[in-house]
Amino acid sequence: MKLEMICTGEEVLSGQIIDTNAAWVANTLMELGIETHHRITVGDRLEDLRDAFIERSHHADVIIVNGGLGPTSDDMSAEAMALAKGESLIENEEWRDRLISWFSKNNRQMAKSNLKQALLPESAVMVDNPVGTACGFRVKLNKAWLFFTPGVPFELKHMIKEQFIPFIKSEFGISENTALKKLLTIGHGESSLADNLAELTLPAGITLGYRSSMPHIEIKIFARGDKAINQLAEVTKAIKSILGIAIVAEDRPTLAAEIHHRLFQSGFSLSLAESCTGGMLTSQLIDFPGSSSYLHHGLVTYSNESKVKVLGVNPQILDDHGAVSIATVEAMARGAREILDSDFALSTSGIAGPDGGTEDKPVGTVAIALATKHVVYSQMVKIPNRSRQLVRSLSAAIAYDMLRRALLGEAVIVDYPSITRFAK
Repeated sequence: MKLEMICTGEEVLSGQIIDTNAAWVANTLMELGIETHHRITVGDRLEDLRDAFIERSHHADVIIVNGGLGPTSDDMSAEAMALAKGESLIENEEWRDRLISWFSKNNRQMAKSNLKQALLPESAVMVDNPVGTACGFRVKLNKAWLFFTPGVPFELKHMIKEQFIPFIKSEFGISENTALKKLLTIGHGESSLADNLAELTLPAGITLGYRSSMPHIEIKIFARGDKAINQLAEVTKAIKSILGIAIVAEDRPTLAAEIHHRLFQSGFSLSLAESCTGGMLTSQLIDFPGSSSYLHHGLVTYSNESKVKVLGVNPQILDDHGAVSIATVEAMARGAREILDSDFALSTSGIAGPDGGTEDKPVGTVAIALATKHVVYSQMVKIPNRSRQLVRSLSAAIAYDMLRRALLGEAVIVDYPSITRFAK
């Protein structure tokens, strides 16, 4: 089966918004062993959409069309598909009734323009959308099924999982069992990870993939077929043995997710004192429901004055060592932990750039500390030639990894090949 995707919308084409829908769809289907072969983005122009539908329908077996199902004049997917088929738009009575009922149930006045969302190409098969006002539909054109989905991410995800995946499994007889194992790494480049695993002999049906989502590199171990699935655990064990401390989580998208998993309802508590990361550590944990079970507070103490008055850092430490120093982050971590007697506290202070560096402490220099009730661990790292955002996200990942290792009873401070660690 050859799968393609056509993304619509002038705001996507012009770069005003990032097309996270396409990435999510491709990743979700890849985890089922379904590879996306081709993807294009088309603006809100009727003839361009029509031409794209016709042209790609000669090459693909299935095309996911995302967006353009709304009630406004720039939502043209249904009309363009009707033109491509040489058909009229016909009101789908079932969806019209659903629209009227939806607005009535939600005590909202339905605009006349919403009825446009019930107009489908004459040969279209309606696809249900239980969480929105834009129904999907599918149409056969030339050799391809075109499957139209709403642009709203929440609605799209429901439709792909509940409607599209069952459709292609039924239509194309996709019945082979698959399994996927994900290993998360930090501090290692994609090429070096691949080099380390180059000598590994993989059984038939098992393949490796790499996904860069900085500050992480994710290794995907994909197994197709029952025989390969039965060997997946053994292959995973071998990869973990080769890569060692490079692996920081299994089947988690980020280190923040791993920390949340380990702290949630664990009985441990955590406090955060952030300078250069500016609340990033705190924000990433608060993304997860239930983080209040362990997160005491997150303090952004950006200025020296706040470090002194909020965290109780001795001004002499700042005078003698500067804000970006082992002594300062250790004092910050102690101060954050002691406020509510937390079990753990993390602190960061660094020069994220692009300016502010010195010869001794260039841009990318970051100090990180982890305080427990008994000891404080700290390190100073250098993350050169990286953007301000990447310096901050890498710093947050290293801080999380220190905490993760402490929770597991492992060495808290380790060397990462792509990150220089200063001597204390």
